[in-house]
Amino acid sequence: MTYEEAATVPIGALTALFFLRDKGNIQREQKVLINGASGSLGTFAVQLAKNFGAEVTAVSSKANLGLVKSLGADQVIDYTQEDFTDNGKSYDLIFDTVSKASVSRCKNSLKEQGIYLAAFPTPAVMFQMLWTSIIGSKKIINATANPKKEDLLLVKEMIEAGKIKTVIDKRYPLEQIIEAHTYVEAGHKKGNVVITV
Repeated sequence: MTYEEAATVPIGALTALFFLRDKGNIQREQKVLINGASGSLGTFAVQLAKNFGAEVTAVSSKANLGLVKSLGADQVIDYTQEDFTDNGKSYDLIFDTVSKASVSRCKNSLKEQGIYLAAFPTPAVMFQMLWTSIIGSKKIINATANPKKEDLLLVKEMIEAGKIKTVIDKRYPLEQIIEAHTYVEAGHKKGNVVITV
């Protein structure tokens, strides 16, 4: 790997691993939906979920459907054309890497005992976490990733075996860090944006 590729792993890959494996208890043959599948967390989540043996549905814009399909997604949904919470399908896990979907609608798209994983806390996520902890069989989970050395070694082995790869959209020199942040905040990057030093 290049240094740039390696720089994407500690945040993107380890956070996706934490949510899918540690919080979602992902299992072989589960139906898993990744919302925001073409971003940093999403591109790693699609690949990790496939490596865990899940059937993966990836949600992204039309421009990125080919990318997420190339990473292993079994089905793809263009969010500008279809609302995955309104298509009648249900999932064992929904990993919302961008926290832009309606939590209550996502909950309706979960199977019994299903889990909604929220990468970023929002007031709606916090309310639903509290509410589902009191009633119901479905879970809403938000947590802060706490990667361990063995997690990094596992991801390293997967990269070396060609099971996962990094996706870099753009590279910016340190002098253009403001432009890099502006590009990322626009919300349309593919994979990762890295700063070269």
